[in-house]
Amino acid sequence: MVVKVLPHGVHWSKRLFDIAVSAIALILFSPVIFFVAIAVLVFDGRPIFFKQERPGLKGEVFDMYKFRTMKTPKRRGRQFPAEKRISKLGAILRKTSLDELPELWNVLRGEMSLVGPRPLLVRYLKRYNKEQLRRHDV
Repeated sequence: MVVKVLPHGVHWSKRLFDIAVSAIALILFSPVIFFVAIAVLVFDGRPIFFKQERPGLKGEVFDMYKFRTMKTPKRRGRQFPAEKRISKLGAILRKTSLDELPELWNVLRGEMSLVGPRPLLVRYLKRYNKEQLRRHDV
């Protein structure tokens, strides 16, 4: 694991909290994570994880991980709408928020925090005003 130096304004106690809680949660939920990964593999195939770029602290982009909940069928070169691509297993994972368990790895790595604003999509960065950009200070 790469140890990052805390940027100015990030309190060591918040980072310590994130490390402790995410590490414990990853250990406690490891059987659930294992079984969900096997279920995604069996019912929806590969890849098991969905990776998406998100802006984190100071707008630094990182790869956020989740369990894959959508299939990618195409119709004449165009994708189906998102609501039609969600698999049956994916709908259950989303409803129970089990699809978000891999994000604990992002928290442990220091790319996300358990407390604070949720990282939005990178494409929204250019739309933020000065006040909205402050979300990347925490």
